[in-house]
Order: sequence, then C-alpha cells, then structure tokens
Amino acid sequence: MSEILQGVWQAISSIFANSGYAYFFTNQDGWKNLVMLCVAFFFLWLGIKKGFEPLLMIPIAFGMLLANLPGANLAVQYHDLAGFFDLLKGRGEFVGCTPGLMDFLYFGVKAGIYPPLIFLGIGAMTDFSSLIANPKSFILGAAAQFGIFFTYIGAILLKFTPAQAGSIAIIGGADGPTAIFVTSQLAPELLGTIAVAAYSYMALVPVIQPPVMKLLTTKKERSVVMDGLRPVSKLEKILFPIMVTVIVSLLLPDAASLVGMLMLGNLLKESGRTERIAKAAQNELMNIVTILLGISVGATTSAKSFLNLKTLGIVALGLAAFVLGTACGVLFGKLMYIFSKGKVNPLIGSAGVSAVPMAARVSQKVGQKENPSNFLLMHAMGPNVSGVIGSAVAAGVLLTLLK
Repeated sequence: MSEILQGVWQAISSIFANSGYAYFFTNQDGWKNLVMLCVAFFFLWLGIKKGFEPLLMIPIAFGMLLANLPGANLAVQYHDLAGFFDLLKGRGEFVGCTPGLMDFLYFGVKAGIYPPLIFLGIGAMTDFSSLIANPKSFILGAAAQFGIFFTYIGAILLKFTPAQAGSIAIIGGADGPTAIFVTSQLAPELLGTIAVAAYSYMALVPVIQPPVMKLLTTKKERSVVMDGLRPVSKLEKILFPIMVTVIVSLLLPDAASLVGMLMLGNLLKESGRTERIAKAAQNELMNIVTILLGISVGATTSAKSFLNLKTLGIVALGLAAFVLGTACGVLFGKLMYIFSKGKVNPLIGSAGVSAVPMAARVSQKVGQKENPSNFLLMHAMGPNVSGVIGSAVAAGVLLTLLK
C-alpha cells in the first residue's frame, strides 16, 4: 500500500515539477510572468468592463495571457520569419525553443497580411462623403500627422534607432493596424509594446483629446456653427477611391497595400454592384482577421520583451505623439478659422487623427457643450477619414525612408 502511495506521490510531484506553477517558484524570472499576467488581466478588464476598443483589446490581452503562461510555448519566439522558415526546411537548428502556434499565426503580421485586410474592412464601412464635400478637410487630416514626425525626432534624441523611432512615432496617427504594419516591418521586437500603446490611446481618445482642444481654443471658436455640406453624387463616390489609390500609390509605393485595400473596400461599398462581398468585408472577413491579428500581436508581449525601461519610454513617447497630433490638427483648424473669417470651427481639427469615428464624436461633444445647437459630427468626419488616409501616407513615408 505504501509503495502505491509513494508512486502516486511521485507522479503528482513530477507533474507539479514540470508544470507552469513550479516555474513561478523555481525560476528567478518567474515574478515577471506573474506581473505580465496581471497586466493581461487589467487589459481584459478594460476591454470587457470599460468597453475600451474591445474588439481588439480583448484578443490582444488574451494573447498576452497565453504568451506568459510558463511552458505553454505560446509566445511569438521568431520575429525573423525568413530565418524561421529556413529552420522549418531543415536549414538550421532550433535554439532553446521550438516554434508554436503563435509563430505561425504571427506570419500574417510579419508578412503584412492582416493590417491591409483590416483596412479593407474599414474601407467597406467608411463613408467619404464628408471629405469629398469639403476637400479642405485633407489639410486637417494631414496636419494631425505632424505629431508623428515631431515624435520621431524625440525618439531619436532618446537614443532609439531610426527604425524604432519611426515605429514609435506612428502611434501618433491613432491607427492600430497602421502602427502594427509599420512596426512589423521596421522594429518587430517592439510590436507588442507599440500595439498595446496604440490601442490604449485610441481607447482613451475621449479622455486625452478634450483638455488639449480646450487649451488651444477660445469659447468663441468652440461655439462656431458651420454651414451644411453639399450633397455628393454617386459618381464622385465611385471615382474618389480609384483616384486616391492611383495618386498615393504612385507617390508612395510602400503605402499602396494599406491605401489600396482601404479604397477597394470603399469601392465595393459605393459601386452598388458588390453588396455581398462588401458585407463580407465588413463582417466575416473583418471579424476573422481581427481575432488573428489581436491574439498574435498579444503573443509578442512576453515578459522578456515587455518588462524593461524601453517599454516605459515607448509608452511616454506614444502619448506625446498622440497629444501632438491632436494639437497640430487643432492649430491648423485655428488657421482655417482665421482665413475663413470665423466660418470653420477649429475643434474639427482634432478629428484629424484616424480614430474613426471616435475622434469625430469627441469634436461634436466638446463643441455642443459650448453651443447646444452646434452639430459638428459630419464636418469632423471629413478630417477623421482624411486622417485614415493620412496615417497610411505617413506609414509609406516612414517605410520609404527607413526600411
């Protein structure tokens, strides 16, 4: 009987010794995994309880959870996919670890597949009428991207490499897929941190933007009621995505995959001939890619790559990029207010960051607080959708110069 009990005890001891639980007690870095699990729980709380960008926050947080479970082999381990596939073909040796599920899912990020497909879905859900009706909105969408380039300089001064600085600066565009696309090409080792920072700040748009908007405008400026927009013809809506694709792609070939897929999605929506696949892009495709993108990006946030001083620097610079982008948009809005002799409300400039449609709603909300009869939403949507194009163009500039 004692031999049986001893055998059972040895079996239990062996199971525990080889479990993830033992790792927390026997490995000197076990506490880092515990910290990262707590961070994952926090982001799950933000997504589920607070509703902060839940469609991506929850998959990213769960990917973070999986990546930091000791022994599960679910963290992304191979950022160099060329080397990874060489190993699979028997041209090298695995050092210290073998590829897992997330390494294969991560291929869609590293190869630049998931972000353009997300843009396809965004394009199929976006109405560019406000931008077409008021082309001057392009100026505000472009102005909001200046925060990206100012932050790039700051990151260089803080001793980040040019490629890392470009990846950090793109957070200022407030466009998660674009940030992931650029970082996967320039600095894949920072992907998890930058993705988490980008989506966190996107979720905090209603908290971050209003103080900046109020600081840079007067009550009189915030109270301006803008004239209605002109109707937009169906022909204009069809020609717009085609012309934008041609013009931007010829100028910046590195932005072609993002801009092209964004505009293809919009053309499917506006053509009137492809309703079925437009709905598929908006729903089934968008949902599937969102899951794969979120969980594989979250799986890059292992304790080893996430818990360091560099992460704090990235989070701080990302916030600076977002604030500067908002400020630049508002300041250019003030210039338009002056040149239009008070006909443009500068608050719509803050929507130049591409957090669609949240940033436009913030412009509406702040303006209506000053003047209850003020309806800025449609006017703010012009700079807002322009910001989506602008962030893709900024990505193309960074990739052209730094890749």
